[in-house]
Amino acid sequence: MSALIVLAIIVVIALYVVGLYNGLIRLRNQVKNAWAQIEVQLKRRHDLIPNLIETVKGYMKHERETLESVTNARTAAMGARTVGEKAKAESQLTGALGQLRIAVEAYPDLKASQNFLALQEELTSTENKISFSRQSYNDQVLMYNNKIQMFPSNIIAGMFNFKQEEFFEVEVPAEREVPKVDFDTKQ
Repeated sequence: MSALIVLAIIVVIALYVVGLYNGLIRLRNQVKNAWAQIEVQLKRRHDLIPNLIETVKGYMKHERETLESVTNARTAAMGARTVGEKAKAESQLTGALGQLRIAVEAYPDLKASQNFLALQEELTSTENKISFSRQSYNDQVLMYNNKIQMFPSNIIAGMFNFKQEEFFEVEVPAEREVPKVDFDTKQ
């Protein structure tokens, strides 16, 4: 009888360990899936940029440095491999695109171009999707990292070499700042 009780306890412990292990695997796979979703949107963004540059080139003959900055930032972003490298490179690309948007303001004919407007809309939509995907990825990383750090799943995570994942963090300081709204109409 005592042998059956010991066997039952061993089976319950084994099932609990298997459940924890499978939960860790599920969370790790959710992190990988969320990262894949970010990469899909980043690829879309990278594919739109050459078309945007070509459209802008004809109008902005005196903005060569801005165009080169965007092109170089895109190249760096496409070459980044780790989450940290990607986050840094994508932040630089966002900054370069911001400079391009500022430069475009000086070219009313360009701002009225249907091709430019369509590309701008696609890029804006893609930027929104990247933000959503980044938020989803970071949520998945938080759940996964919490699980591998909390007792008792941290024991299983350590035994099976589960490693923490990096967050996709914003590197551009201007993106961290809250925009200032000023309704002061006195001039």
